[in-house]
Amino acid sequence: MTSRTVAVVSAGLAQPSSTRLLADQLAAAARDELAGRGAAVELRAVELREHAHDVVNHLLTGFAPAALRQTLDAVAAADALIAVTPIFNASYNGLFKSFFDVIDRDTLAGKPVLIGATGGTARHSLALEHAVRPMFTYLRAATLPTAVFAAPEDWAGDDGDSALRSRIRRAAAELAEQVDRRPPATGPADPFALTTDFADLLAGRDPA
Repeated sequence: MTSRTVAVVSAGLAQPSSTRLLADQLAAAARDELAGRGAAVELRAVELREHAHDVVNHLLTGFAPAALRQTLDAVAAADALIAVTPIFNASYNGLFKSFFDVIDRDTLAGKPVLIGATGGTARHSLALEHAVRPMFTYLRAATLPTAVFAAPEDWAGDDGDSALRSRIRRAAAELAEQVDRRPPATGPADPFALTTDFADLLAGRDPA
């Protein structure tokens, strides 16, 4: 059985948070889809409000505190990413953007990413296409075709046959398909790993 890891990043500021609720539902659907394909799935939830101060400190100093470093490494090591933000002023919130500003270069290149958002009105759903998706395109992520937006009315009387549940299932199936087509992630590169044979180094030879 293949082991797969999905990092689930949510940028809600309130507790409880509809953003975290949407992230959890997307994660559960993705886990079920991957399990149906014979994978053992580990979900790694990242609630950005818990790292807000560390993210700002990283922006100011260029160094990630230990807790944030572990979170960044977990995202890098994941086979896929689910990223959900609340929509503020027709775009992602500042915490969401700041986290992806400090993420290591090339971390998301080629990684399947399912994007989602919550907002006060369904009209804000367009922010997924004009703000969130372009950011992940810039980061060279393999962003899935289906993005999932949840407005307040989507939660009212939500059941297994609702439009929101249908979008969640479709996006989760797309994520599972993309992950299934890729080899397991190897995690972040070790910056101290030797790229030259030790004997060659002693002999003064560098194949590169």
